[in-house]
Amino acid sequence: MSPRLILVTGGAGFIGSNIVAGLVEQGAFDVAVCDRLRTADSGKWRNLAKHAIADFVAPEALADWLAWHEEEIEAVVHMGAVSSTTEPDADLIVHSNFTLSRDLWDWCAGHGKRLIYASSAATYGDATEFSDADDLGSLSALRPLNAYGWSKALFDLYARRQADRGHAPTQWAGLKFFNVYGPNEGHKGPMRSVACQKWPAVAAGDTVTLFKSHRAGIEDGGQRRDFVYVRDVVEVVKWLLSSPDVQGVYNLGSGRARSFREMAETLFRAAGREPRIAYVDMPEAIRERYQYFTEADMTRLRAAGYARPFASLEDGLSEYVRLYLSQADSYR
Repeated sequence: MSPRLILVTGGAGFIGSNIVAGLVEQGAFDVAVCDRLRTADSGKWRNLAKHAIADFVAPEALADWLAWHEEEIEAVVHMGAVSSTTEPDADLIVHSNFTLSRDLWDWCAGHGKRLIYASSAATYGDATEFSDADDLGSLSALRPLNAYGWSKALFDLYARRQADRGHAPTQWAGLKFFNVYGPNEGHKGPMRSVACQKWPAVAAGDTVTLFKSHRAGIEDGGQRRDFVYVRDVVEVVKWLLSSPDVQGVYNLGSGRARSFREMAETLFRAAGREPRIAYVDMPEAIRERYQYFTEADMTRLRAAGYARPFASLEDGLSEYVRLYLSQADSYR
């Protein structure tokens, strides 16, 4: 009997490579990766180097690869995307984030496979409430602020519409990631988590800069985000793979918003240093559309049966610093 095979698209990226690591360590599946590694010095290949993946396939060869491995494939975990919220090429964003996702959906639906895919909290735009109701009306009412968020919202709508029409994978689940941080994000440049971006200054004992507040009643550095440790993302994906009856679009955050000031202070303490923080003016170009609060409503995922606690910011950053950021080899 052929071993069960999980394909992780975007498997050399930040979240994807952590999922690959978790699945390989679990040992229940063979794990194949679809991605582009770009240049050897980009570091993406190092995200996979410690894990015995079963196969690697380039995106342009994916259709043929799926046909060759149809009988072995248990599920597709689709993390591949253009993830930059500032990417200027809207055609590239739609092709990568919607068209390829649509094609994978249709393949999984047509071949009786399961699909878990990356959505995003960017689908909420400038909302102040973050309920993940996934009926067609609720999904249609969202107004993302950038092309990246719109492309993710467009696919959530496609998934719901097709599922309502009876054309769906045997299991499908979209995960609206909030502010994920953790190992293997170094290659992301300016799209790294704030914790990762600020770590060199913290490690050197320098001052970390955060944005001033330009909104009445909110202190400097008091803008809040739902920071979720990537280890928790991996655990949710593993749980979904063991829970084939769970379907729909779900938030994936910690469920608790924390301020950037708290994040920076926690990062300093994880490094054994006293916090040194200065506040700078937010660029005028982003002031009007800057979000001051995001927090995932985790009610539906909990109701679906996910019971594992999420790491606190203190516990998550402490592990990130101890096991990864402070090490010469920072890869998972």
